[in-house]
Amino acid sequence: MGLGPEEWQAVALSLRVAFWATALSLPLAVFVAYALARWHFAGKQLINGLVHLPLILPPVVTGYLLLLTFGTRGPVGSVLQDIGIVLAFRWTGAALAAAIMAFPLMVRAIRLSIEAVDPGLEQAAATLGASRAWVFATVTLPLILPGIIAGTVLAFAKAMGEFGATITFVSNIPGQTQTLPSAIYAFLQVPGGEAPALRLVIVSVAVAMSALVLSEVLARRVARGLAGA
Repeated sequence: MGLGPEEWQAVALSLRVAFWATALSLPLAVFVAYALARWHFAGKQLINGLVHLPLILPPVVTGYLLLLTFGTRGPVGSVLQDIGIVLAFRWTGAALAAAIMAFPLMVRAIRLSIEAVDPGLEQAAATLGASRAWVFATVTLPLILPGIIAGTVLAFAKAMGEFGATITFVSNIPGQTQTLPSAIYAFLQVPGGEAPALRLVIVSVAVAMSALVLSEVLARRVARGLAGA
């Protein structure tokens, strides 16, 4: 049984939101993970706590804080509105909420991968005259690629399934902010909505499993490449 137009809209929007949430947060996640794994600085534990806070807070609380901050009357949202950027009740806001909820999982996976790298390898490259950026690009980054892949997939899956923060921050507007989880919720609130809800559940499972299989394939290829290098 095929999906209806509204269901396809929810699938397409979820993929769009998850892609941008993952892609835009990946560089920052690598930087934060490296800083937490390798650097020593004042306030490190505070930064670590703030990074992982979305995992502990109820998603609705995170969504409400986003609304207070990035809403049109919020301290950041009002400034963005003046330059033509509105996040609240827009798909871009859904991407922001999904990115914040998925960010801790991405950082944790990458950080564990960085901590598994022998610092002596980095120090050896540095003693040969390589800059810190070049050491990271040529030594650290290739070794942590499996962790980056795992973190990216975890973040993408989390962004695809994000519900509480998203619906609080951007509501549930069909065709604009209605992602897969919010569409499933909406269908379950009306008589006869069980069938489309079940179809979307099947799509969610299929996308999640495909992402996990792809991550395993990519991680194994990277690992084989590193072993043969």
